[in-house]
Amino acid sequence: MRQLDARQVADALPYPGLIEALRQGFRDGATVPLRSHHTIPTGGTDATLLLMPAWAEGGPVGVKIVTVYPDNGARALPAIHGLYLLLDGATGVPTALLDGPTLTARRTAAASALAASYLARADARELLLVGTGVIAEQLAHAHAAVRPLTRISVWGRSGEKAAALAARLAAEGLPADPVADLQAAASAADIVSCATLSSTPLIVGDWLRGGAHLDLVGGFTPHMREADDSAVRRARLFVDTRDGALKEAGDIVDPLRRGVFSEDRVEADLYDLCRGTHPGRTSDGDVTLFKSVGTAIEDLAAARLAVSAG
Repeated sequence: MRQLDARQVADALPYPGLIEALRQGFRDGATVPLRSHHTIPTGGTDATLLLMPAWAEGGPVGVKIVTVYPDNGARALPAIHGLYLLLDGATGVPTALLDGPTLTARRTAAASALAASYLARADARELLLVGTGVIAEQLAHAHAAVRPLTRISVWGRSGEKAAALAARLAAEGLPADPVADLQAAASAADIVSCATLSSTPLIVGDWLRGGAHLDLVGGFTPHMREADDSAVRRARLFVDTRDGALKEAGDIVDPLRRGVFSEDRVEADLYDLCRGTHPGRTSDGDVTLFKSVGTAIEDLAAARLAVSAG
């Protein structure tokens, strides 16, 4: 059985190729049971165990095991750990074991960039990153793969962490700078991409300029919010998958439960966009909102690409 560590997975998944692999994965489809989501009491902030299987007819079977421990930052440990196991579809024999956090970070960022290729304005040049973790860093590279960004602003609750992330991105050739005023930065951005574990909204819909694209990545439970109700009222709504977002994404589930909008306001998911059954953005003046919670079809597509690249 092959084993790919974090560096090998990253090297095997450059964003242009990964985004196209995800696009093809959504076009082709796969069997993707709703992920198994378990809460683990820790004595502090509850942890989460996720089990995410997927398989394609005539192809391999994959399953990802992920733990999310929000308090790990105090222990100088990453919040997310996991592994991805790929098995032969005909025999069930394990064929590859891949580093889960790297696979997750890159496919998550690639999914946002894939959505932006349909939903962000073609002339979008300014990106605001809200968050300073691993996913935020990957989002900068992924969005840069689908839009020729001329400015990347980085905001975080910790100004020191925002400055450090901006410095890393600049050293990697991206036009990044830290910002302190979130409202001003959001009002100026063409794309606002949020990757936080916030339980209260950070982005106010009235801040967004006409034609902006709001990309919400961080919240993965019904109790997490990155944008307020005015954002979902104002925007055209899109999700990665209806099954996942309508059950797990707080930015969709919470206002939907309270009657802020109805389920038919969610226009399309990535299956619809990638298969061309929905056109995505149709006006330069629209505000679009994409909410992702992750789906195992992305993991499977990414793992297959990584193994084939090796």
